Formats: sequence, structure tokens, C-alpha cells
Amino acid sequence: MKINNFLELKDFQKIIIENENIELDDALLMRVEESFRFLKEFSKDKVIYGVNTGFGPMAQFKIGDADTHQLQYNLIRSHSSGIGNPLPADEVKACMLARMNTLSLGKSGVHHSVVELLKELINRDIIPLIFEHGGVGASGDLVQLAHLALVLIGEGEVFYKGQRKRTAEVFEAEGLQPIAVEIREGLALMNGTSVMSGIGAVNAFKAGRLTEISLQLSCAINEIVRAYDDHLSEALNATKRHYGQQKIAERMREHLADSKLIRKRADHLYTRFEEQEKIFKDKVQEYYSLRCVPQILGPVLDTLEYTEKVLENEINSANDNPIINVEDQHVYHGGNFHGDYVALEMDKLKIAVTKLTMLAERQLNYLLNAKINEILPPFVNLGRLGLNFGMQGVQFTATSTTAESQMLSNPMYIHSIPNNNDNQDIVSMGTNAAVICRKVIENAFEVLSIEAITIVQAIDYLGFQDQVSSSTKALYDEIRNIIPVFSDDMVMYPYLEEVKKYLKGM
Repeated sequence: MKINNFLELKDFQKIIIENENIELDDALLMRVEESFRFLKEFSKDKVIYGVNTGFGPMAQFKIGDADTHQLQYNLIRSHSSGIGNPLPADEVKACMLARMNTLSLGKSGVHHSVVELLKELINRDIIPLIFEHGGVGASGDLVQLAHLALVLIGEGEVFYKGQRKRTAEVFEAEGLQPIAVEIREGLALMNGTSVMSGIGAVNAFKAGRLTEISLQLSCAINEIVRAYDDHLSEALNATKRHYGQQKIAERMREHLADSKLIRKRADHLYTRFEEQEKIFKDKVQEYYSLRCVPQILGPVLDTLEYTEKVLENEINSANDNPIINVEDQHVYHGGNFHGDYVALEMDKLKIAVTKLTMLAERQLNYLLNAKINEILPPFVNLGRLGLNFGMQGVQFTATSTTAESQMLSNPMYIHSIPNNNDNQDIVSMGTNAAVICRKVIENAFEVLSIEAITIVQAIDYLGFQDQVSSSTKALYDEIRNIIPVFSDDMVMYPYLEEVKKYLKGM
């Protein structure tokens, strides 16, 4: 893929998930070089933050010409201070791609060797060691991006062919040269929102998968209970003017188009009934977790699509400081590094995913509680009641995991803590928000894995394998390839993990 200007999230998916190699357009390199040369000349007789001044609250100190390069190295090394778990490889690659893209806009004044080395790291799957903890998301992801910059100068550590190694060793093996820091490479690499945006992009991919899986499982449970189709109808959902609700209902109708189990209300409850009938054999309406899926997943879809738009805008924006404008022949000082846009979207997305998880947990409870569904044995137990336990044990896991996500859904966006000698007196906490959002997404996959296994067990108990829709049957077959129908109790955790891997890879 040749990169020149605007990157869409689907481009991230091709590069990060599908490992498509990237090339840099000549016009991009010329734009970067022009910005670099302009800043080098422009800053000779002017005070430019981070070029010939200290950083943050020490910006009042002038830096002499002899020390400007060392200043950049000092910044990188001193801020390589993260701790905690390393970020996963896909998130780091997304961070590198986001940083390369924003530096390629020609608004940062970096030497073209920076974007070229970032391209090589991405293409060769060399993953810098970047830790989860460290950034407050105000002067960008300073600490995490310092670890990226540390690798670019040939220091620090990387993950290479499955092993954690010294950067210098890997560069030598791959024939790569570290960048020679020029006028502001340290600050330009570190001052930005690329880590929170990169994690956010990966979160968006996964949240999209979760939405589709939840939709499929919701269709399947409607089939299991032989629900009426009017709550999915275009006529009903068109009376609510929300795109997400209408889209979810439409997709559910598509999934259930060839189901032999979904019923028409007119065929049952709208026909004449005996006046002496006091209790209807058929349920008049289903529980909310079955009947209100479009109204519940609709906001999730709307939230996800808006989050994707915000992420694309951020990734394609100049988000460091100062901003170099070659056209105006000027350098503008400001705060484009502030991560509030991404922070707020990560909080919104994790709330939406938590609601999706709560829907799955309630649907699961419906299937497991024989007194509610009135068609399945307790805990969808296909063995001997009392002796065997069915899905009883895994419900605890689903309930516990859902509760954790509910707690984690408290917003990071409003948890600003002033720091940096109060220079950063209000911050976004965007990277923390993105990392916690990722945790909530992982939790959702676990709960949906338990629901998926329960659904296929219920289909087997009822003998509905040949009556469900082709979409549900395809899902049923895939889950059954992982876990066979069972009546005797089994150790469940290996199957849960395998089903989770399958769902994440859909």
C-alpha cells in the first residue's frame, strides 16, 4: 500500500491485521523534507519551543546551538520511564503507523529518515517495547512515545521474531540504521496522540466484531424461543428515528430470513381464541433482552461509527507542538497534542461495549433459568439433573466478568490530575482510557464465548439444528468444531479460550 495523504481505519486493518506492506509516496517525502528545511532555517534567529528552549515548565531556559541536538536525546532518554505490561504488538504497530502518518503531513519539521525508519519497523514486524503505564494524554503520549523514539535512535528494546531483544542487536541483524537526531526529532516524535489513537484503532476493530457477534447470538436466541418477528420489522423500527436501531433490525432480518423457527404474530395471537381461555399458551411478548435488541445494540453501533470517525480525524491530524506551516512561513505554538477527543471516545466506546456485555449476560441468564424460559432444563443441563451441572459453573465467570466491566466503565476523561509543575494543569488521560477500553472489550469476548456455547447446547437439546437460519447454523457448526455436544461435566476453561479465539478472529 502506498501512503501519501489520508489513512482510513480500514487501511489500518490491512496493515496491522493483514500485514500488508507500506510504501511512502515521493510527494510525502518531499513534503516532509520541505518542512524540515524550513524549520531549520526559520529557527536560526527566533525562539522556538523545543528547538532552542527547554521543555514544559523549563521552556524559559534558552538552549545554545551547541546543545540543541543533545537536548533532543536527553528528552527521549529521560522520558523513557514507562512501566507495567508491554502493549500488544498489534497496538504498537498501530501506534507507529499513526505517528508516521501525522509526521508525514509536513507539519512537524522532522527529517525524512524518521518516517522512513518507522515504515521499515512496521514492514519488518519489529515491535518497540512500549509500556501501558506512563502517559497522561496531555502533551500527547509523552512517556509511551519516548519508548518509540528510544528505539528509533537505536536504544531500548524491541520484540523481534517472538523474543524481547536489544534494539541495537536487531538493527544490526536487519541492516537498519538509527536516526541521527536533527533539530526537533525528539519532541516531534513524543508530542502527540498516536499511542491512544493506535490503541483506539485496534479497539474499534474489535468492537466491530463484538457488535456482529452479539447480533448473531441475539438472532440465535430469538430462534431458540421461537420469537415473533414484529419486534424486528421495518415498520416498527422505522418509527424510531435512529440509524443504529434501524440498521441492527435490518441486519437481524437478513440473518433470520431463512429461519424456520421465527414466527408471525398474525398466525398465533391475532387469530380468534376461545373466550374462556384465561392464560395464553404463547407468550404475548418476550423479555427485553430478546425483544429490545435493536434498541440496545443500535446505540452501540452508532457510538462505534462515531468513534471511528473521530479516530480517523485524529490520525490524519497534526497533533504535536509547535506546528510548522510552510505555506504561511510561520511556526504556531498551541496544544494539538491534547488527547481529549480520543479520551472521550474511548470512554464512550467502553460504556457501549459494557452494555453489549450486559445484554449477553442477561440473554445467558434467560437460557440458564428454566423457570423463565420454560423450554430448557436448568443450566441447559443435557445430563442428569442433580448429578451433572451443565453450564452452571461458567455462569459465575460471565457474571463476574460483566461486573468488572461495569466498574471499569467509569470515565477516565474526567480524572485529570495536574502534573509537570502544574504546566499540564488539565490532562486527558486518553491512553489510560484506551487501555481500559481494551480490557472491557476483552471481557466482552469472554462473556460472549460463554453465551455462544450455551446457545449451541440449547439448539442440540431442542433438536433445532436443521430449523435455525443458515447464519445461525454456520455459527453453530463453527462452535461445534471447537466443543462437542456434552452431557457429562467437563473441564471448561480450554474450550472457553478456544471459542474466544474463534470469536475474535471472525
